[in-house]
Amino acid sequence: MKDVLLSTITGFTVGLLFAKLRLPVPAPSALPGVMGIVGIFLGYVLAQRLGWGR
Repeated sequence: MKDVLLSTITGFTVGLLFAKLRLPVPAPSALPGVMGIVGIFLGYVLAQRLGWGR
């Protein structure tokens, strides 16, 4: 849980810095893009639990 919190804080800080410097965001700028990444991760975790990744 600590890793998730630190990652979220780091990502938030980097997002603020990119906005301040007027640089393009290095991640999907829309919620559907972010959810696609979450879906890829969840599918990977499910495949590992089903033993497909061995």
